[in-house]
Order: sequence, then C-alpha cells, then structure tokens
Amino acid sequence: MSGPKRMALASLPTPLQRATRLGVRLGIEELFIKRDDLTGFSLGGNKIRKLEFLMGDALAQDADTILVMGGPKSNLCQAAADASRVAGLACELVLYGSRPKRAPANLALAEGSGAISWFTGDDDRSSVDAFAEQRAARLRSDGHRVYGIPRGGATAVGAVGYHLAAVEIAAQLGDAGIDMASIVVGVGSGGTLGGIVSGGASLGISWPLFGASVSRDCDEAESQVDTIAAQCARLLGTAAPAHRVTMVDARGPGYGQNWSAADAASELARESEGLILDPIYTAKAFAALIQLTAAGMEGPLVFWHTGGIATALDALTREDRT
Repeated sequence: MSGPKRMALASLPTPLQRATRLGVRLGIEELFIKRDDLTGFSLGGNKIRKLEFLMGDALAQDADTILVMGGPKSNLCQAAADASRVAGLACELVLYGSRPKRAPANLALAEGSGAISWFTGDDDRSSVDAFAEQRAARLRSDGHRVYGIPRGGATAVGAVGYHLAAVEIAAQLGDAGIDMASIVVGVGSGGTLGGIVSGGASLGISWPLFGASVSRDCDEAESQVDTIAAQCARLLGTAAPAHRVTMVDARGPGYGQNWSAADAASELARESEGLILDPIYTAKAFAALIQLTAAGMEGPLVFWHTGGIATALDALTREDRT
C-alpha cells in the first residue's frame, strides 16, 4: 500500500477495552471501548492519527509553516501546535469567532506552544476557509512555504490514519474472537469515519458503522464521510468503498451546545468505567449509542472514544458551573 509520508507521533495500537460494567448497565453483553483518547501525543486524541500523515505530508513538501483551521476549543489546533513545534515548523491558527475573554484550555495550550492565532470575527465555522486562503497568500508572498490543514484534518491524507486504525481494530477484535461488531463513532468533519470506511473496504469487511453526527445534518455528514472514504481509498490504491454508514443525529440543541442526554451519558460512562467524555463530541456520540441500544441494538458493540480531554476539563471548570 502506497501513501503519504508519516511522522511518528502516536503510541499504537491504542487499547480495545472490554467495558463489562457499562455493558451491564446498557444490557449489552459484549461492549468495547476503542481508547483513542490514549493516542499518547499531546492531548489530541483521534487527531493524532491524522496528524501523523498531515505533518508527514507537510515535511515531504518542505513546508515551513502549518496553517490550521478550527475553533477556539479545537483539539486539532492544539495538537497541531505541539506537532509543529516538535517538527521545527511555525504554526498559525485561523479560528472562527472572536477571541474569548477566557482562553479555553486547547487555545491556551496551543499558544503556549508557540502558535499564532487569528480570529475571523464571524461565528460561522466556515468563515475560516476564506480567511485562511488570505492568510496563506500573505505568508507565501513573504516567502513562506505553507501547508494548510482544514477543520478536523478532514482530508484524504488525514483519513489515512483511520484507514490504518480500521486494520488495527480488526486485528484486535479477531484476537478477542469477534469477527463482526457494530461500531459507533462521533462525526464532525467526517475524516475519522471516512478513514474507517476506507480501511474496512480494503479488508473486505462490512462492519455495521454508525456515525453520531454532532455538527451537521445527517445527509450532509454522510455525504462528507462517503467523499473522504472514496478519496482515501484512491490515494492508497485500495478497494473502493461500497459500504454505507448509518447516521444518527447527535447534535442535541446544536453544535457545541449542552444537551441533557449527553450529560447523562457522560455521567454513566464515568461512574461505570472511569471514562472522561467531552460535551462537544464524545458525550453526544455516547448518548447516540445509548439511544441505539434502547432501540434494540445488540453486541458485539464498539464505542470509538476519540478524546477531547481538554474540552471536558473546560466544561468541568466553567464559571457558571455550580
């Protein structure tokens, strides 16, 4: 399998943890947690698998500046700042909205690692796209070699990390004596699930895949996943994905907004298995899993924990919390 260059960052494979206590609470005999909150570099969670190939590609292209798009709480931006520092590259962040009065943990960590932040002044998440183009043009006019990373690292190159993660989890499930399992994963920009779809296709495996969409409507999220999966497979020269995913709306009141079902899911995961979930992605994805099991989904079942520790800490320490 050919593909982009890789910058080693993650500690792999991440554990596939049998969650017996949580399974009992949900009535699922075989429940597993794929612990990509433990990827081992910075606090990036699932973003580290993507950054291994995005940073590797940037180095292969002789970039000297990484330009990352996202929001003030972005896990990707924080981890990219640390990865850029390790690689000896400059890092700039293009973030939607305005600078918050109190920097979220991820923003403080990113800037503490030397990243320069630019804010679009527009709360629309897509506002980063045009702003980043303008900033990249300015940097290039000043002689810099810029490598851009979109929101979530959702490119074919970034998805390679999860193509390989699909191979990894197939081996782990096989070691556990499981040939087929349903997999639930949170979906934002689509790169994680897109890579899993591509990797499963390369193995000839059609896992039941459920995407818990936390930011887009289900049709848009599914289209994004399908596009990235196809692009990733073409990049690697592997079998074209034909498997369709099932999308579940896990936005609650809206992207980044508190949802009582997610709060309850987070408490259940923590009191049963000591799992820390963040309110933007993983808690909402786990709430979707609970809804699926209540509707009759049976095991074996895997919840793919994508991280978000810094955002979880932000939620626990917010000023309005009593």
